[in-house]
Amino acid sequence: MPDVVIVDDQPLIRSAIRGLLDADPEVTVVGEAGDGVEALEVIAATRPEVVLMDIRMPRLDGIRTTAALCADDRFADIRVLVLTTFEEDGYVVAALRAGASGFIGKGAEPEDIPRAVRAIHDGEALLSPAATRALIEKYLTVSRAADQEPGGHTGPPLETLTAREREVLELVARGRSNQELAAELVISPLTVKTHVNRIMAKIGAHDRAQVVIYAYESGLVVPSPPQG
Repeated sequence: MPDVVIVDDQPLIRSAIRGLLDADPEVTVVGEAGDGVEALEVIAATRPEVVLMDIRMPRLDGIRTTAALCADDRFADIRVLVLTTFEEDGYVVAALRAGASGFIGKGAEPEDIPRAVRAIHDGEALLSPAATRALIEKYLTVSRAADQEPGGHTGPPLETLTAREREVLELVARGRSNQELAAELVISPLTVKTHVNRIMAKIGAHDRAQVVIYAYESGLVVPSPPQG
């Protein structure tokens, strides 16, 4: 039963979301906040397992709040679900890069929100590996064309990974699931999980989505050329 904090600068939105979550016997709302600064205080006091995080907020926005949470060892087990009306690729990728585990639009069906909270709490991905790859590839293709050099990134160099880890990283970035990885590399799913966990530890990734972003930003995987 996940404990949840709702973070949104609009009281009406918070109230509506709280009503949806309160109706789910498997979810408990333990706090609310109207901006990122207040959110960090509420989260420290209540220690939720899931945070529903708005992006556009005064004082401290959801992306920077997510980054602060994921950089703090006290909150290592907290999962962030970004809730936004701003579903453009750039906002979503920025939230995933900051450490969010997934996102859901405010226009989603009411039953989708508690379902997403439970999924995030259980460690499930809201975006499939292939969908994550497509989203990140599309965004990075546009951003590089605008103002970014290919291969530019702030993470640790690829040389910190073993040859096998780079092989696993590339396949993860190309949308392979753990089962597909195991079959392709002729290793057990448990070994795949071990490799992925080691990669995440070495590059400082909070979630699988950051692994995919790292693969593209490090230059290991190059976005496909536009079709047409």
